[in-house]
Amino acid sequence: MAEIRSRAPKAKAGGASLEKPLDRKQLDKKVEQIKTLSALRLLLSLLGLVAVGWFGYKTLTPILDKSPEAPIAPQIRLPGSSRFGTLKPSELPSNAGGLKLSADVEKREAVKEAFEWSWHAYEKHAWGSDEFQPLSQSGSNLTSAGGVGYTIVDSLDSLLIMDLIPEYERARDWCRDNLDFDRDSEFNTFETTIRLLGGLLSAHYLTSVHPSPAIQADAGLFLDFATDLGERLLGAFSSPSGIPWSGINLATREGIPDKGNQGVASLAEAASLQLELKYLSHLTGDYVYWRKAEKVTEIIRSQAIHDGIAPIFISPMNGQFVISEIRLGSRGDSYYEYLLKQWLQTDRQEPVYRDMYDEAMGGIKKHLIGQSKTSGLIFTQELHPARHPKDQSQTWQVVPKQDHLVCFLGGSFILGVTEGGKREVDWTKLEEKDMEDFIVGKGIVESCMKTHDTATGLAPEIAMWVQWSNDKPEMVDWYIKPNQQGVLIDGRNILRPETVESLFLAYRSTGDEKYRRWGWQVFEAFQEYCRVPTGGYAGIEDVQAMPPRQLDRMETFWLSETLKYLYLLFDDSNHISLDKHVFNTEAHILPVFAPEYISPFATS
Repeated sequence: MAEIRSRAPKAKAGGASLEKPLDRKQLDKKVEQIKTLSALRLLLSLLGLVAVGWFGYKTLTPILDKSPEAPIAPQIRLPGSSRFGTLKPSELPSNAGGLKLSADVEKREAVKEAFEWSWHAYEKHAWGSDEFQPLSQSGSNLTSAGGVGYTIVDSLDSLLIMDLIPEYERARDWCRDNLDFDRDSEFNTFETTIRLLGGLLSAHYLTSVHPSPAIQADAGLFLDFATDLGERLLGAFSSPSGIPWSGINLATREGIPDKGNQGVASLAEAASLQLELKYLSHLTGDYVYWRKAEKVTEIIRSQAIHDGIAPIFISPMNGQFVISEIRLGSRGDSYYEYLLKQWLQTDRQEPVYRDMYDEAMGGIKKHLIGQSKTSGLIFTQELHPARHPKDQSQTWQVVPKQDHLVCFLGGSFILGVTEGGKREVDWTKLEEKDMEDFIVGKGIVESCMKTHDTATGLAPEIAMWVQWSNDKPEMVDWYIKPNQQGVLIDGRNILRPETVESLFLAYRSTGDEKYRRWGWQVFEAFQEYCRVPTGGYAGIEDVQAMPPRQLDRMETFWLSETLKYLYLLFDDSNHISLDKHVFNTEAHILPVFAPEYISPFATS
């Protein structure tokens, strides 16, 4: 055994001698000290592993089967169905709900006045521009190549249903004399389809059934524009897989990959073009649009997605999903919305869409529904790709984050139960799945309204929910993340429509007056904090700030969606009835029709 020596001390002035060798007693004592230190280090290492394991348990739940295609979130016990309990009789709609509902004329006309206040300001200060800046009283276009009538085309059906005929005629004349899609620049395929193509198709439909023969004569004008735009959009589907490119040059008709996301497309953008393109085929008899749109859904269905829910990114190059978040907000939302609406649009004659919808809703209920710790509110959450802290295998992190965009889902769940009035519903004898869907839909609407419990009465762009821990000092259900470097993104309100969309669908489906009361509360908050004295409405920077700072932008969906849904919420139920119409994801009104073309895929 080698002799063990202590470290030699530094030499002093005049020299220093080496230490004497350790004797046996000292050597044994030194060995015991080393053993004690080794045991202490081992104990500390074990404690560190326990801490890592606890962190993983708290932040990376659930731990899956090591497959990114199999997200499993902690399941909750919801109050309501045969599987989750039962609702009180007072909480169930009456069987007469949603059938014949009278207009609240005073409130409906107040919403109409807000639309006029917005529209007339746009006409005065930004006529023909794509977008309106109400604070600076100016307009702007999406590209330097010139405008494509975003605000005007997006508002045509709102003008018609609110019976604003002089305003409609001026908008029609602008389209006839100025609308031109031959713009040599990049446009977003999804936004162009849902806003412009959807707006033109809706204007065609509503003018074709209008009681005035003079307005009926305009239907051909809008169909011609829609056909021209549809032909230009076909270039987006030129990818190797058939998944559309995110961008399109309307002049050259060439699809353009999304350079900001390595060329991938988002699930919502690729799979939310179907209502518009299928209706265009139905009108023109040219089924190239239908087949292009349907192929996208067919590719998605062929993937091994788990329980009908999918990552938000898909590759146009090979049609394969890219490992990415699974969420119901941005880049994912309208895929799930369009599954149900495609089934309703073709008068329930394409069962594949109902099957895909039911599977997806089952997956959402299983994996993407959370419940707040304090009040037990039902909300939606996200799954983010993550690494298991133990072995670094692929797993999913549950993030209790809900975009305002997700608030469409409450109304969609309820619409799936009633099928827009096509199905007779006995609310006291619902099957278990339908009762679950109703409870979850009703719960999401309620939790979305809870996010309006702010200083302004307006909901933030993103709400974080308290689910597992007491990290927040107050016993709260949700909160807004603090600003990052002075920029408060999550706390904005930009006049979004999703909550009032669900309120409209829930009221029409159930007849429950609380949905009108809630809608009026939201409208009054818009009136107080978003109305611009010189005309128009503006979003606000922080829903908790008093007074809030207004943003110099009036989104086109304020006119096409938010005010339209509020107007119809207070209108009678025979006007744009849900059994005869579907709304695209920009709230453009399309008719239910019996299809003349049904593919083998649609009945598979």
